[in-house]
Amino acid sequence: MKYKVVSLFSGAMGLDIGLHQTERFDLLAAIEKVPAFCETARINIALGNITPDATVFESDICALDPLDVLDRLKLKPGDIDVLVGGPPCQSFSTAGRRGTVQDPRGTLLWQFLRYVQVLQPKFFVMENVRGLVSAALKHRPIAERKLRPLELEEEPGSVLRLFAKDLADLNGAKYSMEAFEVNSVNYGAPQIRERVLFIGNRYGAKISFPDPTHGPVSEIQPHGGGDLFSGKNLLPWATLRDALSGLNDPDPQIVDFSERKKGYLAKIPPGTNWRSLSEADQKESMGKAWFAKGGRSGWWRRLTYDLPCPTLMTLPNHASTSLCHPEETRALSVREYARVQEFPDYWKFSGKLAEQYTQIGNAVPTRLGKVVGEVVARELDDLKRRRWKCYPTTDEPFKITYVQSHIRTRSWFKDGQVEVWGDGGDSSYSLPKTKKKSKNIG
Repeated sequence: MKYKVVSLFSGAMGLDIGLHQTERFDLLAAIEKVPAFCETARINIALGNITPDATVFESDICALDPLDVLDRLKLKPGDIDVLVGGPPCQSFSTAGRRGTVQDPRGTLLWQFLRYVQVLQPKFFVMENVRGLVSAALKHRPIAERKLRPLELEEEPGSVLRLFAKDLADLNGAKYSMEAFEVNSVNYGAPQIRERVLFIGNRYGAKISFPDPTHGPVSEIQPHGGGDLFSGKNLLPWATLRDALSGLNDPDPQIVDFSERKKGYLAKIPPGTNWRSLSEADQKESMGKAWFAKGGRSGWWRRLTYDLPCPTLMTLPNHASTSLCHPEETRALSVREYARVQEFPDYWKFSGKLAEQYTQIGNAVPTRLGKVVGEVVARELDDLKRRRWKCYPTTDEPFKITYVQSHIRTRSWFKDGQVEVWGDGGDSSYSLPKTKKKSKNIG
């Protein structure tokens, strides 16, 4: 049996591809407002690369009535098995200036909630950046936080507390929700990418997320004992070499570095960054960033085949977050980007070159989509066997489970020397301090 899915904020459809790869889901509709992204969906649906005949709604979700979606799909509330989507997350990202819900994009979380209320899916899956966990409804700059105690809206986590409360207060079906902070690299993806997955359902089912299946070589014990987290049975992390192996890309499409940037990057060996430049070049090329205490590892970064790729950005050619090819002095191509996110080679991307990078860079890694799809399909199967009988209700608070999501920074500089990551090198990622823990929100 296949379960019916509606997708919000579909983008390049990374999450939808992952669900499709489980062979347990049929995509009924994809809702997306960017024309180029919608064309990506239409092209791949027409080619049969995902569920044939899926409907694409090209609309701003704020303006699209979910009842109209049900009417067009000839469905009624409760008929959809799974609602999935990743509301745009820039306002919650710790990588930039945090605006939280003062930024209109923050309200898209509540648009997702509006669709849950009207469509009443059996399950929903919402994906977002890790920064959402600590986001506040009202942002107070760090420099001003010592002046007076934080108000409730300014406290870290206040966005999620309000979201969970509003979910619990929805009219109609009562939903429970759990969140899992995970990293795609720990499940076999060739990319270090932290994400938070929110899984809700209207049957009171308690969700568990699978433990990591992959780990850094330094954590794996081929003959050791202990549990999964001690390294037993873990596979090694997939690397950029694994991602790009066998890629046939005779005419690579690239938003490339400027000639000035290439001048600096040409001096960087694979697996290192700005620290490989002379001090004069460092200061000249980095400006004020050279004096910063942290957040500089992406400057003039040249990748190595021997490690997973860092988190993909919307564009690879920025000096401070550069994703330079290991051997050639150029940015990663569109198709290389797609390989890192594990899009199938047959998947087509529409739009201008920058729009194609954006679609891929913003996507959910298809690997995570498949893992979460397997979790949800298993729960739906169990409920079907129970004849959709709800589990006993409890008043447990909303809970977030951290599943070894944070990959501690690798060494770039040690004992006054640049750490070059090469074949046979002894550099390694630090072992995680925390394997798994849960905390209540609210």
